[in-house]
Amino acid sequence: MNQEVLATVLAALERGEEVALVTIVSAHGSTPQRVGAKMAVFADGRTVGTIGGGCYEDDAFWKAKECLQARRARLVRYDLTDDFAEESGLICGGHMQVYIEPVEPSPQLYVVGAGHIGQHVARIAHTVGFEVHVLDDREKFANAGRFPDAKSIVVDSIADWLHRAEIPASAYVVVVTRGHRHDLDALRSLAARDLRYIGLIGSKAKVKRIYDALLAESMPAGCLARVHAPIGFDIGAISPEEIAVAIVAELIAVRRNRIAEPHVAGASLRWNRLPAASTAE
Repeated sequence: MNQEVLATVLAALERGEEVALVTIVSAHGSTPQRVGAKMAVFADGRTVGTIGGGCYEDDAFWKAKECLQARRARLVRYDLTDDFAEESGLICGGHMQVYIEPVEPSPQLYVVGAGHIGQHVARIAHTVGFEVHVLDDREKFANAGRFPDAKSIVVDSIADWLHRAEIPASAYVVVVTRGHRHDLDALRSLAARDLRYIGLIGSKAKVKRIYDALLAESMPAGCLARVHAPIGFDIGAISPEEIAVAIVAELIAVRRNRIAEPHVAGASLRWNRLPAASTAE
């Protein structure tokens, strides 16, 4: 059974899907399963494997879904002689501890714009565990020489490719194109999608112009509220390298659940502006 569970987890990672792994890590007295028994729990409610059944397995199932949502592991103790266990007839006379951990694939980062900032974002993000995909309409910029660690490099119309692309909900997208028109095209395709992170580079004035244009096209304001813009943490960054550090720092903070909603960080952690050179590459 554990082999099936582990194979399920591996297949989920290969698909880019998150799963919670529930494992009995200690057992004393009489328990329905021994140490090492495992169960995989998916966000949509699918399960593979068992840690013994009964109401405590049901409780572990819901806690596993919570761990997926919070992206945090937890250790849970179950006493099989208490009223909690008696409700399901599992009076085994023992107790056990269950470790529940979210297992996440390497996060997918789509860098829209292969200019100087995009190049440095891709390089730094790769070193901290992101699988990087690069999109630009210029082969001179979007090539393996400039992005040796990228998992994929696409040279295509930014608007057309994003319109066709099936980007997973767990993905991160950084929009760092060379100009207002391309940023607008990118956000038009991305803002309504349920993605883990969407970030847009530029000054507050530029961001407002893009938002106003999309609102005029009937883009729901709630979609735009999910966008991190202007992108990155306020560390006083000036150079493309420093700006890339600030952007990747924000990606890490979202990945590690240190910030959730863009407006929470916006009050204190956003740039008031970006250098003009950073908005056109």
